[in-house]
Amino acid sequence: MGKTIFEKIWDKHVVKSIEGGPSVLYIDRHFIHEVTSPQAFNGLEHRGLPVFRPRQVVATADHNVPTIDQHLPIREEHSRKQVDHLISNCARTGIELYGLGHPYQGIVHVIGPELGVTQPGMTIVCGDSHTSTHGAFGTMAFGIGTSEVEMVLATQCLMQSKPKLMRISVDGKLNPGVVSKDIILHIIALISASGGTGYFVEYAGEAIRSLSMEARMTICNMSIEMGARGGLIAPDETTFAYLKGRTFAPSGADWDRSLAYWRTLSTDEDAVFDREIRINAADIEPMVTYGTNPGMGIGVSGMIPSSHALPESEKNSFRKSIDYMGLKEGQLIKGQPVDYVFIGSCTNSRIEDLRMVAEFVKGKKKADNVEVWIVPGSKQVEKQAREEGIDKVFEAAGFQLRQPGCSACLGMNEDKIPAGKYCISTSNRNFEGRQGPRARTLLASPLTAALAAVTGKVGDIREHLN
Repeated sequence: MGKTIFEKIWDKHVVKSIEGGPSVLYIDRHFIHEVTSPQAFNGLEHRGLPVFRPRQVVATADHNVPTIDQHLPIREEHSRKQVDHLISNCARTGIELYGLGHPYQGIVHVIGPELGVTQPGMTIVCGDSHTSTHGAFGTMAFGIGTSEVEMVLATQCLMQSKPKLMRISVDGKLNPGVVSKDIILHIIALISASGGTGYFVEYAGEAIRSLSMEARMTICNMSIEMGARGGLIAPDETTFAYLKGRTFAPSGADWDRSLAYWRTLSTDEDAVFDREIRINAADIEPMVTYGTNPGMGIGVSGMIPSSHALPESEKNSFRKSIDYMGLKEGQLIKGQPVDYVFIGSCTNSRIEDLRMVAEFVKGKKKADNVEVWIVPGSKQVEKQAREEGIDKVFEAAGFQLRQPGCSACLGMNEDKIPAGKYCISTSNRNFEGRQGPRARTLLASPLTAALAAVTGKVGDIREHLN
């Protein structure tokens, strides 16, 4: 029987198998940031252990950092302390840190790929659930808890139970106005926010293969939002072209050797998955969430569902979610007014996302009632946006281009959505209070968010394409 790409990577990295238990896996790359690493470093220090392989650890500051005036001291005391701890811990242990002011600083899941640190066939972990982003390169990448961060720092290994395997194939071609964020929101709405629990997902099919690397990262990023352990896409010529020449990618003879290995990383035709799902790309339309988990999403032309069709056990939570959002069952999502637009996060803050938004808003102005935050995923993205004149397009439209960080994806820094306000967001989670206490979040693609920025309400981007 053939093997899936996941099984090929898993088998190559098993150090020891425990009968009836988990396996010990070798970890190729460990990304850390300021939120989930301080306790891990404290644990090492308490036990008198060094960082085993500091050169395989990459650190950056992203969650707690402000996105305005990054040259000034961080105002929020808790955020400042966490960033200071990261600085001192990395200096003490010899870990490379891309902190504020460094040209490589940015969101951890943006800088890994753009620097060429992320490469096919690797095992990659980080104390962050959206580590699944790196799976777009054909890696086995997943988030870990703080105690596991300590384990990897100490041993460069991790104990893991092998998950079940699912393949989701998106066949055919996407319609105009439909982008990768719509694909993954459609999938999560289809199988629910828990439909992938216990699985590692491989994405396949013509529509997936047609995507750029940045679009593939968006797909894999939100694998965790359906409960999956992670998601990946087999590497191909698109992957190799993206990586070639990047700062930490192999070069010369090393590139040739790496490429030969990377070309073996595909799922065999006779490999077996525990579950298979097939989706017709033509059935996907621009998506918007209406509730308080990413599975509560509908096509932009649709109506918020009624609780009457739900099992009795789910009705109360559904109604609670709708009440929190200030919406009504049976209401059209199209036309819903918004107060804020946030374009950023590890899901949609890459240069391709900013180009997509700039192309649509060029020559337009934001709605008077809307505040728009554009937050690049890294210093490199910010630099490229300025070099290409994208910042001027945003400035003319009344948008604010900020500095890199996780920003309003989560209420952990200064960029919070006020209570009761609606934010259409390109981020990955719409939980209660995620973007600030009592903030209301509608997840959507960069195109749908850009349209809301200029109209002040949820709209159908397909009606505005030339």
